[in-house]
Order: sequence, then structure tokens, then C-alpha cells
Amino acid sequence: MIAATLGFVVTRAVFGPGYVSHHRIVGAVLVYLLIAVGFACIFTFLGLSIDGAFKGIEFEDDRSLASKVFYLSFATLMTTGYGDIVPVHPWARSLCNIEAVIGQLYPATLLARLVTLELGEQKRPIDR
Repeated sequence: MIAATLGFVVTRAVFGPGYVSHHRIVGAVLVYLLIAVGFACIFTFLGLSIDGAFKGIEFEDDRSLASKVFYLSFATLMTTGYGDIVPVHPWARSLCNIEAVIGQLYPATLLARLVTLELGEQKRPIDR
């Protein structure tokens, strides 16, 4: 809930009207990282609900579970690949595919657009 609330607030500030600044770009990167946190929570719920949804993670009450799930989520978002953790269940595979697509399209479209707008505003002459 905290990640979703923070994501909502930051997304409204980043993509709302107004000038594009360095702070908006940093906020857009934060939203990108919050996407991984959100998917980590979804992966945890899926892993706790469906036995064997992921191969390589034991969903037990353990301190290392959060680390493993965040690793899975960031590896999926950045599309760096797996190897030690593999989605097995169809829902797990679908969620990993969705996260990987978001992980590729978000920087390529939204972040690039913000950077382009900021560079365009820096070249604009100051009205006096």
C-alpha cells in the first residue's frame, strides 16, 4: 500500500503540468523503481498462494524472502535474465512478461520524453 500510494503521488507530480526539471526526471526514475517493488509484492502473494509458482524460491517465513523476491523483480524489470529463479506457473510467467515489457517501454518512452522536454526548455530563450 505504501509503494502504491507513493507511486501515485510521485506519478502525479512527475507527469503533471509544468516545467520539466531535474527533480521530475529523478521522480520518474523513482516511479520506475517502485514498479519493481510493486511487482515484488505481487510475486510474493502469488508465491504464497500457489505452491511451485517459482522455481528457486522457497516462500517461507524467512528474512531472505524479501531479498530473493526483490532480486527476481529487478532482474525481470531490467531484463537481465534469470538462471537461478524461474517462473513456472502460467500466472507467474505472465506477470514476469508484463514486468519485462514495462521495464523496456518505460525508459524508452516516458523517461526519454521527459529528458527531451527538459532539453527543449533549456534551449528556449528567456522572455523578458
